[in-house]
Amino acid sequence: MKTIKKLILVLCIALFAVPVARAQIGIGISVRIAPPELPVYEQPECPVEGYLWQPGYWAYDDDQGYYWVPGVWVAPPRVGFLWTPAYWGYEGGIYAFHTGYWGPHVGFYGGINYGYGYMGVGFVGGNWDGDRFRYNSAVVRVNTTVVRNTYIDRTVINNVTVNNRRSFNGPGGVEAKPRPEEQIAMREQHVPPTSEQVAHHQAARSDPNQFVKVNGGHPAAAAMTHVNGKPIDERGQVATNSKLGNPNAPAPVNPANPNANRNPVNKPNNPNGGLANPQNPNRTAADQPNNPNRNPANPQNPNPNKTPANQPTGLRPGNNGVGNQPPRTQQQRMQQQRQQQQRQIQQQRRQQQRARQQQPPPQKPGGGN
Repeated sequence: MKTIKKLILVLCIALFAVPVARAQIGIGISVRIAPPELPVYEQPECPVEGYLWQPGYWAYDDDQGYYWVPGVWVAPPRVGFLWTPAYWGYEGGIYAFHTGYWGPHVGFYGGINYGYGYMGVGFVGGNWDGDRFRYNSAVVRVNTTVVRNTYIDRTVINNVTVNNRRSFNGPGGVEAKPRPEEQIAMREQHVPPTSEQVAHHQAARSDPNQFVKVNGGHPAAAAMTHVNGKPIDERGQVATNSKLGNPNAPAPVNPANPNANRNPVNKPNNPNGGLANPQNPNRTAADQPNNPNRNPANPQNPNPNKTPANQPTGLRPGNNGVGNQPPRTQQQRMQQQRQQQQRQIQQQRRQQQRARQQQPPPQKPGGGN
């Protein structure tokens, strides 16, 4: 009789679980212990233009319990995509983990107030403007010496009156349901976490100092500048007791972002563009005579049509680095030819004028006195 009751119970749980799994997005592990409160920490500055913020979250290990995955700046998988954070949801006596994802709009993340743009609904820390991401510096922290595409909008945080630290959705946590716009976003095409994000998650799991049974809810590394970057503690200082990342890690480079690592030389509004020699608009730094990366195939022509195969090392398409100029269009070439022809005509006219001035005046007929 007991065996029959157990079998009926298992079947009921299975039938109940199937529609829930289909209705939700990326449900991962489920446990019966509530996640700890969210730690309070200071966000590191965005290290490079084009990176987006992934807020930190509690994850779970069957043997060691909850551990903190630090908030981190990451590169999106494609232009125009935003990150929907992971969250825990309580339903039916269990806490289910919902994996985060990338998509054109931010979906439902349990109403959790992660801060730094993720106030519980949507994202107010910035937006895409074409192929460039604009950062709301009233909400997120950026390194303005590197990231200049910023704006200030404090109105988006005026309605946030309660700053709670509850880390899960449901009874006892945040009572929130998906809004219509979030439901639409949940049905859109999504991209799972990138390989860097997955590696970041796994690295946090390998550090004992990230587990709540060791840190008491105050992880050694609350955030990181970027994946494998500097670990940052809750005070915003470089974490000294963390095994994550590298305290001396340099700023990252995002070759997928055409606006990354720009300097005043190759700013779009600079009339000299990426030209290293403004006196000669046809020569770049890669074409200077003393440059070891100069193309040796044709020394008579310092400006061969460069392809990815013969570009100097370190200059990649789409990076807008010095010496990595896009090929000229047909219209630009025709305009240059017309300019050269006009200069030749003007030079011929000046030569003719000088020749006429040097000729002796004509003598009068008869030659008499």
